[in-house]
Parts: sequence; C-alpha cells; structure tokens
Amino acid sequence: MQAAFCRGAGNLVLDDVTRPTPGAGEVVVRVRNCGICGSDLHWYHDEMMIPAVCPGHEIAGEVAEVGTGVTSLKAGDPVALEGIASCGRCRYCLTGEYQRCLKVRVVGMTIPGGFAEYVKMPARHCFRVPAGVAFATAALSEPLGVAVHGVRLGGLEIGQRVAVLGAGTIGLMAVVAARAGGAGEVIVVARRPQQKAAALALGADRVVDDGDPGGLGGDAVDAPIDLVVETVGGTADTLDTAVAACRPGGTICILGAFTRAPTFPALFVLAKELRLIGSFVYGRAGARADFDIGLDLLARQGKHIAETVITHRIPLAEIAQGFRTAADKTTGAIKVTIEA
Repeated sequence: MQAAFCRGAGNLVLDDVTRPTPGAGEVVVRVRNCGICGSDLHWYHDEMMIPAVCPGHEIAGEVAEVGTGVTSLKAGDPVALEGIASCGRCRYCLTGEYQRCLKVRVVGMTIPGGFAEYVKMPARHCFRVPAGVAFATAALSEPLGVAVHGVRLGGLEIGQRVAVLGAGTIGLMAVVAARAGGAGEVIVVARRPQQKAAALALGADRVVDDGDPGGLGGDAVDAPIDLVVETVGGTADTLDTAVAACRPGGTICILGAFTRAPTFPALFVLAKELRLIGSFVYGRAGARADFDIGLDLLARQGKHIAETVITHRIPLAEIAQGFRTAADKTTGAIKVTIEA
C-alpha cells in the first residue's frame, strides 16, 4: 500500500509499505478521508517534532479486516477513528478518561496514521458512522470531538456567553459545540475572510477581526464573557487576549497546540480568579463518548458543516499539493481533506 511520510520541513512523499494486519482487539481500516489538521501544519513548518511514522489523525473509512475478539465491528462497516490509542487497562481508561492514559499513543505521531490507504487501530477507538454521513464529513468527527470535549470541560451552562479565539477547523467546531451545549451568544475572533464567513454560517453571533482585540474587550465590558475557548496555539499571544476578555471567575479552555511558551499574565489570572483548563483530545463522560456526541451532531448537521468547512478535496497521490494548499490561507483553505 501507499503511505505518506514527512522527510523534512515542507517535504511530503509517498512510499510503498506493507499493509498492516490486525492483532487481537484491532481492526484494519481502508482510509477514505483524512483531514489536514492545524497541528499537522506545525510539524510541516518544522515548528514541532516531525513524525517518524505516517502522519494524519482525522480519519474515516471502512473496516477492511477485524482481529480476534472483535465483535462490535465487521468488514464493510463505515467508521471514524479517534486520534489516540490508549492501553485500555489503566485506571484512566477504565473510567472513560482514556485521553489521560500514561501509555497513550498519538495516531500520526507515535503510531502510523491516516495519510495512507490502510491504517490499524484498536477497535475500541473506532466509532460506527451514522447512515447518510459521507466519509469526508465523518472525518470531521475528530476536530468536532476535540471541541465537544473542550466545551464540556469548560463547564458551559445554558445561556452563557462564549468567545472563541481562532477560526480554523477547531475554532469553527467549537462554535458548533458551544451552540449545541446551550451557549446564549458566541463571539469569534478570526483573521481570514473565509474563516469569518464560516463562523457566521455555523452559528456565531458576531465575528471580531483578530487585528482588533479591543473589539472583544469591548464585549467583555458591556457583558461578561463566561467561557473563552483558545484554539490558535502556535506562537500566538492569545492567552493575553483570553485573560483580558474573560469575566472574573470565568473559565479559559486551551485547545490550541502552542509551539513555544506563551506569554502568561499570571497576575490577572490571580486577580480575576480565572479557571484555566487544558483540553487534550476527547474521552467519555458517563455513557457517551465525546466522539459519539460529535457523530450525532454530524448526523443532523453534517451536510451543512461539511459544505461550510471543507474547501478542498485532494487525492492521496497529490498530498504534497494538499499540504501546500492547507498552509496557504490565501487559497481560501479551511479544511483540506485527503481522499485515499
């Protein structure tokens, strides 16, 4: 089979590798779509560790082969994959907080990912895709699951005001998650025209240009912002903006992957008694996994979400062009999905 590898900053190549075979409790999935994530662009630009394995973690496809002991899935089932593989046995895994597993592996970073024709995963991290949801849409369950998890950890209550910093895919999915979670108002800080339009289309009440942080500050004066969701990361100084905007006693949830230590206004965090929460990926709250909730939202709203967010569909054979497109926002790119 063919799989992509990064051989250096900005250098994606395809290699022929052996198709994986499933072990006990595992499945092999024929990849149909794998989205390019903002974190992928970090290593693409040499801002974080380049994966030694095939990258890609926003994966949807169909089960090609099942290993021994797998009864929940069968060949041909459409599935979406979580981007982590936990041990399944520790106290965190057994309580549903498997994202905190001390032996967790990251798909596309420490174990082979989805920019390939096939990928192997533990069956417990594969979720059946609802009928009528296309593979490209189903692959959005990964960033949507991240957003659902972050909003859940942020303790959003009905009617609260939410500010989302950044309008890449995670930021846009945070708008969807906040609306589903009962936000009374959602304000988005965005940079690109396509991001601003997408945020409004997905339910944001208003968009503030990221060149005008005072615009968000004005909102914070007029009415309190209860929850700030940071989705930019990288080298941005967004924690300054988040702390300034959040009301006293409010919450900041950090979803963005920072590639350097950000400026941290600790004195104002102290004075305003803010609650800062880091949110890694997704897990399970009671009977429902964050991925379950995300796929349920896609079953109801997926067509609209996909039409709004997915701007480019590029075959695996042209993955290098796919990354160039995703990295250049002047192309109008939001979500570039690789079709295998």
